[in-house]
Amino acid sequence: MNFNNAVFEKAFALANQLEASDLPEFCFCGRSNVGKSSLINRLLNRKSLARVSSKPGKTGTVNFYRTDSVRLVDLPGYGYAKVSLSEKDRWAELMDGYFGSGRNIVMAFQLIDMRHPVSEFDISMLDFLSQMKIPYTVVLTKSDKLNKSETLNRLSLIKNELGVLGENVRIIPFSAYNNEGTEEIRRIIEASV
Repeated sequence: MNFNNAVFEKAFALANQLEASDLPEFCFCGRSNVGKSSLINRLLNRKSLARVSSKPGKTGTVNFYRTDSVRLVDLPGYGYAKVSLSEKDRWAELMDGYFGSGRNIVMAFQLIDMRHPVSEFDISMLDFLSQMKIPYTVVLTKSDKLNKSETLNRLSLIKNELGVLGENVRIIPFSAYNNEGTEEIRRIIEASV
C-alpha cells in the first residue's frame, strides 16, 4: 500500500450527509486535541493534509482520506467542554451516524494522551467500540513528552486503567514529533486489508 498517494476526499458535518462505505475504513477517535489529525498526517507523509490546530475542537466533521485501497477517517474529538450544547449534540449524532451506518470499519485507532490517565470518555468510547464489535488498537500519543522512566511507568499503568477493555489489545506509543509508532500502525493497516 502506498501511503504517499493519499488525498483528502470529503468532509461531512451531518450524519445524513454520509455516503455509503465502499472501501475498508480505519477510523481515528479520541478526545479533542489528542493528535488524531497529526497522526494521520504522519501516516500519510504529509505536513498538513489533515488540518491540525492547537485549539481543541477544531475537527467538527468526519473527514475522509483515501489511499490506493483504504480510507482513513478523522473523527471529531470528544470531551471538549467549551463547545455549545447544540454542537455537542450534532457531534454525537454525527458519530452515531458514522458508526451505525453499516460501514466497513476494519479497525478503530483509539488515541489517548500518554501523559495522562485514561479518562471516562476514553473508557466509554472503548466500551462502545467493543459493543459494536469493532476491533481497536490503543495509540498513546505525545510519547515524546515523557522521558524513558515516565514512559515505562505509564505503560505499566495503562493496562490497569483500561481494565477488561485493555485485554488482548495492542497498545502503541506514538509521537508525531519523532515518528515513534508510525511504521507499526502502517503495518496494522496493511495487514488488515
